[in-house]
Amino acid sequence: MAGHHIEAGADALVMDARDHVATAIKDLQQGQKIIYRVQDQVRELTLIDPIPFGHKFAIEDASEGTDIRKYGEVIGRTTVSIQAGQHVHVHNVEGIRGRGDQAVKS
Repeated sequence: MAGHHIEAGADALVMDARDHVATAIKDLQQGQKIIYRVQDQVRELTLIDPIPFGHKFAIEDASEGTDIRKYGEVIGRTTVSIQAGQHVHVHNVEGIRGRGDQAVKS
């Protein structure tokens, strides 16, 4: 029955193939090589930062000003460049309220 649990053997979850981030499903250590899945693919990544349980980390590099996706939805925008394996949190991503409808161009 091992094939039924997508998180079996994984350290983090990616909800949508378009996502820039994965969510840690356990406490992860700096320098740890972790395994995560994107759909049917199993990928590896070495963490730059320690990632607490439930927190997000980048699974690809993103330059400053990049819209970050989780669950396929934009959840925020990078305020600095982020490397794959870095913690993604309020220190490097600003939330986007209203999903862009406040950005009225005059």
